[in-house]
Amino acid sequence: MSADGAHITTEDSNITTVMEFILLGFSDVPHLKWLLFGIFFLMYLSILMCNIVIILVTRIDPALQTPMYFFLSNFSFVEICYVTVTIPRMLVDFCAQKRNMSLLSCAMQVWFFFTFGGTECFLLTVMAYDRYVAICKPLLYALTMNHRVCVQLLTACWVCDILVVTGETYQIFSLSFCGSNRINHFFCDIPPILRLACGDTFVNNLAIFVVSAVLIMVPFLLIIVSYGKIICSILKLSSAGGRSKAFSTCSSHLIVVVLYYGTVAVTYIRPNPNASEGIGKLLSLFYTVLIPLLNPIIYTLKNKDISAALRKLPKKLLT
Repeated sequence: MSADGAHITTEDSNITTVMEFILLGFSDVPHLKWLLFGIFFLMYLSILMCNIVIILVTRIDPALQTPMYFFLSNFSFVEICYVTVTIPRMLVDFCAQKRNMSLLSCAMQVWFFFTFGGTECFLLTVMAYDRYVAICKPLLYALTMNHRVCVQLLTACWVCDILVVTGETYQIFSLSFCGSNRINHFFCDIPPILRLACGDTFVNNLAIFVVSAVLIMVPFLLIIVSYGKIICSILKLSSAGGRSKAFSTCSSHLIVVVLYYGTVAVTYIRPNPNASEGIGKLLSLFYTVLIPLLNPIIYTLKNKDISAALRKLPKKLLT
């Protein structure tokens, strides 16, 4: 058996097995390298700072000690982890001559990326359920959404997602990869990785479709059901002010759901997984960078409680 850098060649079978990948990233536009580096670096810093501020205000301000903001602070924490899986590596690749990533590192990036991404999906579902109970069953809200239940729901989000993602990651990286080791992407994503696998990957693509449907479509449908009931309850309110307040508490969450689920669903539940790699890379930028940047802005601009807490934050930090 002879080894050669990123490949190992087995003499008996004359099959070259890939041992590491090369992320092409944005190497097709070298003249924009430093411009893109600056843009993504500033976006990453903005995402970190905005989400840290949300975590601070939801933990410090007594008015925000409610289940809704408990889940929002956890969502912000997951969002920080989610973007940190991909953007720092992308920034390093802008500066590096070699963009090599070992098979193990690639598998770890896939696991962490889908663990945090899937947990976000489940958290958005739990947040929709919280709004459903608050608006449709207000008298039972304190009992139904007590702290113990909130912690149990949060734990369930993590456990369910980790179990599914661990099994799927093991299945993908149990495959043999041969031939090209170049991934036309800025991180180790499942569709471009499967294109490099040896043999027929129909079963694996089918499994990805099913898992994506479970992690994306099932939570999305539950959110739609929750908001269907919420809208019906709001329309029954006699007070126009009450209807306006109820809609305002849900609108920011609904905008985030539509943006996030829309781009993720198009990427992972496409009928043709071998569609243009360029389109896949562009869509990935939406849900890995742009939407995480917009999320805290949407929550702060559309939420009067957080806006008020932000105005009081400097004084609380200085006292």
